[in-house]
Amino acid sequence: MDIDDLKETLRKKTGDRSADRVKALWQDINSRKNLTTREKLEKLLEISRKQKKEQPGKTVPAGESPTRGGSGQPFLIIENSYNLGARYGQIPLFLGLNIPGQVLAVLARDREFEGLTLSGSVFIDLETTGLAGGTGTVPFLVGLGFFENDSLKIVQYFLNDLAAEGRMLEDLRQLLEEKKFTSVVSYNGKGFDLPLLETRFTLNRMRLALSSLPHLDFLYSARHLWKHKYESCRLYELALNHLGVDRAEDIPSEEIPWRYFQYLRSGDFSLVEPIFYHNQEDLMSLYGVVLAGSLLVARTLDQEEVDIEATELLGVGKILERAGQVERSVTYYEKALDKNLPEQVSARVRKNLAQYFKRQKRWEKSIQLWQHLLQNSEDLECFRELAIYYEHHRKDPEEALKYALDGLALSRGRNLKFEQDFRKRVERLNQKVQKLKTVR
Repeated sequence: MDIDDLKETLRKKTGDRSADRVKALWQDINSRKNLTTREKLEKLLEISRKQKKEQPGKTVPAGESPTRGGSGQPFLIIENSYNLGARYGQIPLFLGLNIPGQVLAVLARDREFEGLTLSGSVFIDLETTGLAGGTGTVPFLVGLGFFENDSLKIVQYFLNDLAAEGRMLEDLRQLLEEKKFTSVVSYNGKGFDLPLLETRFTLNRMRLALSSLPHLDFLYSARHLWKHKYESCRLYELALNHLGVDRAEDIPSEEIPWRYFQYLRSGDFSLVEPIFYHNQEDLMSLYGVVLAGSLLVARTLDQEEVDIEATELLGVGKILERAGQVERSVTYYEKALDKNLPEQVSARVRKNLAQYFKRQKRWEKSIQLWQHLLQNSEDLECFRELAIYYEHHRKDPEEALKYALDGLALSRGRNLKFEQDFRKRVERLNQKVQKLKTVR
């Protein structure tokens, strides 16, 4: 079954009356702004207890292939494989095998990736009973993506019974140890998924094999590359806007915990079928954006001149800077400035570059940037930096005094810290100017 077929199957499944009823119930509760998320969930559970419970009808969703467990079992394992000749949006799946380790190392800020490729990586995404983390949060669906037999395979571990968590994790542990993955790829996995999974493994007296592996958390690189291009860097939004993937039938992430709790009470599998789809799409979207970002960075590393947008040039610069390649990052910041960056972003980049060139004692470049900033703004920091330069490096107190006086006038009643700085500076520079006049 290919990606489009699976989407169509789940689209039909999620259109039933049961799913619509639950969605309407949650929308009503979620609209009450005076309730916290926890209170909303408790309200939902209270209402659900009063409703007539449907008889459990556990079925394996169409298109899924449980290799262990099954309907009525404590946990399910569902597998789907996709031919590498297929596409996810605009991204051919086979490209993941061609990403150089050098690029992965830059994105992950981890030199261990230099000798690795994505062929040995495991992509991971969890669906949980809550978003707060901690020992009370349970990952009831663990989604994994990896390469196997010339295909991209998605394996999903679903906890059918909360009491069976240990058994599910044991099966998961065996899979991870059998596959001997060489790295982990996630989206906010360092902050959420891996720590939570480690906690659950520890509570069940097991060791998580993934904990010691190099970890590419692509959330940070995605934000650098696209936060100025798109309104949101959520996986859903990037899949839609950057990869050209249709996820219109997807459910909001905030629905997922209560859908699962409703399923545990009613046994209505249609409530959780959309969660399987959501999790799989998040894994595929993660794979897609990692490829898109990696290809973009690879192009910039291979070529001096690349035709990409100003905001993406800026993002590449930030990624290179975080990876310790500061001189190279400066090149991309300057290239971004030569294009049409948004004004506020441009001002911030010029300031950072001006400070960088100042630390390098490359005064001419630093001053050009500060003076350029003053053409379009009345930034007090610019006046202060120019006053410092002319006083201490050009030894020209008269020119320095001009900038200090302008800064003092602009800072009055606006910024006390700058006002005090300029006041002292003006007083000192006046004395220096007077001495110069006496000598003349």
